[in-house]
This record gives sequence, structure tokens and C-alpha cells, in this order.
Amino acid sequence: MARLAGKIAVITGIGAGMGREAARRFAAEGARVVGCDIDVAGLEETVRLVREAGGEITGHAPVDAGDARAVEAWIDEAASVYGGIDVLYNNASIQRFGAIDEISVEDWDFAIDMELNIVFYAVRAAWKHLKARGGVIVNIGSIAGTRGVEFMPQNAHGAAKAGVINLTQQLAVEGGPHGIRAVCISPGFIQTPATKFLVDAPPSPLKAAWDRTPLGGVGQPADVVSAAVFLASDEASWITGINLVVDGGSTVLG
Repeated sequence: MARLAGKIAVITGIGAGMGREAARRFAAEGARVVGCDIDVAGLEETVRLVREAGGEITGHAPVDAGDARAVEAWIDEAASVYGGIDVLYNNASIQRFGAIDEISVEDWDFAIDMELNIVFYAVRAAWKHLKARGGVIVNIGSIAGTRGVEFMPQNAHGAAKAGVINLTQQLAVEGGPHGIRAVCISPGFIQTPATKFLVDAPPSPLKAAWDRTPLGGVGQPADVVSAAVFLASDEASWITGINLVVDGGSTVLG
């Protein structure tokens, strides 16, 4: 039986990478997917791939998930498509990197907006819909939210993802009485269109980190989404508030 049969899954950032994989896998597992992206062409391609595979999906673009009013309007529209929400999958984010004495205030604010506030906006908009029937919030964190990163200065990114992890824990506490579960997945390095340039020509500290990873190499979008499928399913009905690290074992080495 499909693990997400009949569930209504609302997913941000489905235009490429992990978001596209999430839309495809959730639909393949029986979910009815409502996705958004700011990239119209990318979203349309994802919708085409899902439908060609026999999945059910509705796409909305352009939607700026970093705009609180825009995301609230989209969430309400998404809930109306199938009459509710069972899963909110906060995939969308945009990073800005820089050393602490080099990153601009504007880039810092942008990263906090597009990695932490973007999650808050979607959760806040979806909360009333989730309270009506229970459900699951799946947030995407990062191993940078739990440790320092040696191969690239990630001050704003790490701070924002630490916020996502802690927000998930608080949502689990507040959501429990309403039948709402909240979980976080923190990937290590994942190969996506946005990271391809690093995979093709990794700086030596990054290559050294990959070489030390117990399971070797880099992760793929499917590695993250497989964890999300389980956590969003009824198989995980007594799991909430966790931060599941999906990193090939890199963090166990410190």
C-alpha cells in the first residue's frame, strides 16, 4: 500500500532539487500534492513529471515563500484545493554565506528571512488548517544548525537552521494537543542543481570532509526525501520534535 495514500501534502520550493524529488516521491506514495515555487518554468516541469508518472499534483507559481502575505494566500488556496492539509513540507530556502567579518547586514538579514522566517510564515499560515484535522510539519534544517562548518563560513545559514531546529521542537510541544506532529530533517551535503558547481570542483577542505564521511561521498535528494516520506507517514505516528540527521555519518566524527 502507498505510504501516504490520501494525504494532502503542501510542499514549498518544488521547482528543482530536493523539492522536485519531494513532489515526485510524495505523489508516488499516494499523496495529493500542492506545491509552489518562485520559478515558473521549474514548477511546470515538476508538475509535468509528476503527472506523467501518474501522480496527482497542483502547482502554483510564481509564489514568493519569503513574503508572509503571499505565502498565507497560497496556503489558504492550497488548503482549498482538496479541503485541508495533512502535511506541510517546508523545503524552500535560499542561502547567503560569508565570514563573520565579511558578510553584510543585508546578506545576514536575507538568510534569516529566507531560511528561518520563511518556515515561520508557512507554519503560521497552515496552523489553523492543521489544527482542524491534525497533521505533520516537516522542516528542513542542516547539520550546520548543530555544529561549526570548517569548509565554508556559514554564520547566517547555521544560525537560521539552528532556529529551524528549535522552532520544530517548540511546534511539537504546541502542536501535540491538536494532533500535530513537527519533525526536522538536517541534511549534510546534498548534490542538487544549486550545489553542482561544488561537486564538480570541490575546494580541498570540502573534499577532505567528504573523504572522512563514514558512508563516503555526498548525499542525494532521495536520501532526504526518503526520510521525509517515513516521518510524514502514519508509521511515524508517535514521533515528534526530532531532528533527524541525514549526512552519511559525517557528524559522528566531530
